[in-house]
Amino acid sequence: MTEQETRIAVLKIIQDVSGLDELPEIKGDVPLRDQLELDSMDFLDIVMELRKRHKIEVPEADYPKLATLDSTVTYIMERPA
Repeated sequence: MTEQETRIAVLKIIQDVSGLDELPEIKGDVPLRDQLELDSMDFLDIVMELRKRHKIEVPEADYPKLATLDSTVTYIMERPA
């Protein structure tokens, strides 16, 4: 996937997990929890959806790397295909 396709895929997962019909504008460098009302279960749901939809395994030690939209996209892009 390209960087833009990855960004769109992540945003789609966030939208589905959050239950919002439309996401507000999300800043790439601001923690997602600060921008959206996501709790720890929502975060785990995002991780599970990354695994289910895109076969991306995220070890618990890497969870901090998914704090922002930009860091999540970078993390996914750096994963081996």
